[in-house]
Amino acid sequence: MNKPAVSHPLFARFFYLIGPIANKAGGDAHRKELLSGLSGRVIELGAGTGLNFPFYPPTVTEVLAIEPEPFMRKKAIDSARVASVDVKVVDGVDSNLPAENCEYDAAVVSLVLCSVSDPGIALKEIRRVLRVGGELRFYEHIVAEEPRLARLQRRVDILWPYLGGGCHTSRDTVSAIETAGFIISSARRFKFQPSALAIPVSPHVIGTAIKG
Repeated sequence: MNKPAVSHPLFARFFYLIGPIANKAGGDAHRKELLSGLSGRVIELGAGTGLNFPFYPPTVTEVLAIEPEPFMRKKAIDSARVASVDVKVVDGVDSNLPAENCEYDAAVVSLVLCSVSDPGIALKEIRRVLRVGGELRFYEHIVAEEPRLARLQRRVDILWPYLGGGCHTSRDTVSAIETAGFIISSARRFKFQPSALAIPVSPHVIGTAIKG
């Protein structure tokens, strides 16, 4: 079966431009927190342009970075060349990861579960490729706990996914991770708003979940 094509050329270029700006506003610190203490073999789903690569600790032996969008994948390959750990960037989709069962010690998702077509399927695939006791590290924008902002997010999601490369602002990603069978060991919720346009995606979470 042929994998579905993923191409968001305008959004990919927009993300490439704004990513470094968001990182300077605090994103770099979030990514460092996300990846701190990781070790062994890691698979990263939706690596984007490779913004996580500089923050992988030396205890990580290798990273398989999956990125289906062609422009982003090209930029990620460039980032991988100067990474301090061994990073291999490949094409692939969340519904069929190019990895064997229980092959990886950890998985990383970073601002990606908002845009996959079905978070449940993606998380099932991540669980498949993780060893028992392996970690899922997640850094995502999520549905707000405040009812007023959550209502705004649901309204925004009528149009937002079409402009944002499939991104949804109102997904309850923490619940989706639990529903997929992971045990959440930590989850720090916070607001991150590097610009006024980011209000609908300002609620964030950084955390760790374990495959039991």
